Amino acid sequence: MKGGVITLLHPGPDTAILDTEEKLGSTSHPGAVGGPHEIQETNINDKKMSMDVTFLGTGAAYPSPTRGASAVVLRCEGECWLFDCGEGTQTQLMKSQLKAGRITKIFITHLHGDHFFGLPGLLCTISLQSGSVVTRQPIEIYGPVGLRDFIWRTMELSHTELVFPYVVHEIVPTADQCPVEELKEFSHVNEADSSPKGQGRTILLDTEENSYCLVDDEQFVVKAFRLFHRIPSFGFSVVEKKRAGKLNAQKLKDLGVPPGPAYGKLKNGISVVLDNGVTISPQDVLKKPMVGRKICILGDCSGVVGDGGVKLCFEADLLIHEATLDDSQMDKAKEHGHSTPRMAATFAKLCRAKRLVLTHFSQRYKPIALAREGETDGIVELRKQAESVLELQEVTLAEDFMVIGIPIKK
Repeated sequence: MKGGVITLLHPGPDTAILDTEEKLGSTSHPGAVGGPHEIQETNINDKKMSMDVTFLGTGAAYPSPTRGASAVVLRCEGECWLFDCGEGTQTQLMKSQLKAGRITKIFITHLHGDHFFGLPGLLCTISLQSGSVVTRQPIEIYGPVGLRDFIWRTMELSHTELVFPYVVHEIVPTADQCPVEELKEFSHVNEADSSPKGQGRTILLDTEENSYCLVDDEQFVVKAFRLFHRIPSFGFSVVEKKRAGKLNAQKLKDLGVPPGPAYGKLKNGISVVLDNGVTISPQDVLKKPMVGRKICILGDCSGVVGDGGVKLCFEADLLIHEATLDDSQMDKAKEHGHSTPRMAATFAKLCRAKRLVLTHFSQRYKPIALAREGETDGIVELRKQAESVLELQEVTLAEDFMVIGIPIKK
């Protein structure tokens, strides 16, 4: 594998963990998805900027004993962002090494049950585990129009009082994201919301950028882009902003900058004046900025709408795309608004994605460990189909509890 660490975490006595302390090199791990992988050596100084993706559910339609319903967690510096929350996600979280209480943002790709029916239960569990006094910031939830009302009505009907606040930001789809017969009326989105709780932004399409800006803070920019499915669906692009380069110790010494508070100011982009009156600017002593990482996660789709998806996913470090059925069933997949490995790989190639991970498999495709020997229509075939498009560039088949590390760009 290039550019990441894969760890398979299978709960219980059979836990198998790929050793992330091995030196770089192609090492075969029979139990690992996708065959041989390169293992990225861990630098203890990089832990503050660590980032990884955990697959909690990789199955389509419903949770099964071998594949949970859709759910992916992006973890960065201890904070967790959840993408989709199918039925049983909270149980998968408990089996993983993640903590539900660390979830600060939740993104829902579309309103099919296998992608968000687990949300009310997860929120209730986080509340129960939080104790009676909570000082945490609100959980920010992003998803299509209708999500706010669903959460509020679920809590209202069940007489549930969460001990923490939450805010639901709704993304307004466009008419060309689903078949005409499935299109719902969205004219009500500008009317007063009937739900007294969870009020957030109503996010409209930026027609110039062909995307929706969801988050833009000091560290990340998160945008949504349109997908075509049986109902409106979205993909999400998470881009880490550039980080200031490391201080050049030799230049600091040559310029006579004394160790102490001056180092911190320069690191934070603030000029300092030395005792001799000389002004030292950050650019004088900082190495090149570190380019941020990009992770793109697509919901169910048989294609993208407009060019927003291609632009936002261009040169993604990690592209997560559904592949519900194999290429021999492409017509059936498209009929139901889904993709095959070839379709996913074609999009990845168009975006020049550095790594493609396939997920959201029909429950007929069992994990590699459970596949029968000599199977010609099993999960391994899906990988081969995708790799044939990407000229044998390695493709990863997601499994429940798989962890993929996304290293810092040097």
